[in-house]
Amino acid sequence: MNENREKMLVLGCTGSIGEQALDVAKKTGTEVVGICANKNWKRVAKQAREYNVKFAAMCDERSAASLMLALDDTDIRVFCGVDGICEMIAESGATFAVNSIIGGAGLLPTLAVLENGIRLALANKESLVVAGEIVMDLAREKGIDILPVDSEHCAIHQCLRSGKREEVKKIILTASGGPFFGMTKEEIYDLPISRALAHPTWKMGAKITIDSATLMNKGFEIIEAAHLFGLTSDKIDVLVHRESIIHSMVEYIDNSVIAQLSVPDMRHCVQYALDKADRSEGIIEALDLAKISKLTFDKPDREAFPLLDLALYSLSRGGATCAVLNAANEVAVAAYLSGKIKFGQIAEAVCHTVYAIPEAEVLHTLDGIFEADKKARAVASAYLNI
Repeated sequence: MNENREKMLVLGCTGSIGEQALDVAKKTGTEVVGICANKNWKRVAKQAREYNVKFAAMCDERSAASLMLALDDTDIRVFCGVDGICEMIAESGATFAVNSIIGGAGLLPTLAVLENGIRLALANKESLVVAGEIVMDLAREKGIDILPVDSEHCAIHQCLRSGKREEVKKIILTASGGPFFGMTKEEIYDLPISRALAHPTWKMGAKITIDSATLMNKGFEIIEAAHLFGLTSDKIDVLVHRESIIHSMVEYIDNSVIAQLSVPDMRHCVQYALDKADRSEGIIEALDLAKISKLTFDKPDREAFPLLDLALYSLSRGGATCAVLNAANEVAVAAYLSGKIKFGQIAEAVCHTVYAIPEAEVLHTLDGIFEADKKARAVASAYLNI
């Protein structure tokens, strides 16, 4: 149990990680003071009552109005829009926040959490992909350690406790390989949404599952790792590990490799962040290696999944290039999920857009990032004719 009685915010409370974060709060006796989501106001209304929150917010205006009516008989304050979410963060009195908002929409809430001196468990990787330098500079200014909720970065955080930073040779991010592992670029080009959403080991939302299928998610994680751990791209490697038991590894200069293993359950990462990187009684299933019996490893197919290398290229360019990468990917994935394009066109559109906006590398401010994001969405939409 958490003896300090943290006051917790769950941003993106209706998604997979948000739901698991609330479950961690219940199992650890943590008070949830505020929650937010995009449009699923019915679920938020139920969660708000179940966890007796003081604040709730909806990004979508109509959903916020519906939530207000649904909670009219309570004292729960309801906020609307991204500005409303940031206002809720400021007024919440929270000591700890899990940001699991999907996509670039999570950036301003991340900044709001840090501005208000709240410890951050970051599951919104796009905050670091889009504006890594800005986010990390603010965290340092406020004296806040960002604890990652991605299983890979949570694993790296744990493995880095085994040695000094100057002793790190490289970090190794593991990847499940997604549902299309072992298939060629031509074989996966026309595959339907149902196949792309059939992830082999993790239960996630649709957007991140498609990103896993294209390996864009792993590309984002490379960028995230570079900012979180202060590493250059040449010190970050990727290895396909189908079983998703080893969540990542760190290789030290003496050629020893430290790995973190556990069953694939994001509640471990949330609990680790909640406990300030200390350890308490586990709430996830214990790992039975005899039952698993074998662990396999392969190199990723960079020809079939070109977005992995595009992420490295975007990271090397700097500026707002990674914001362009993220925005184009959001447009393309949304188009695929709505049945407007083929699976193979996701990578084509993202590659086209990143190379079409070379000026993005000189944009370093928040306004510049938003400008690059807007232009990238327009370029990607035009390319896909949507």
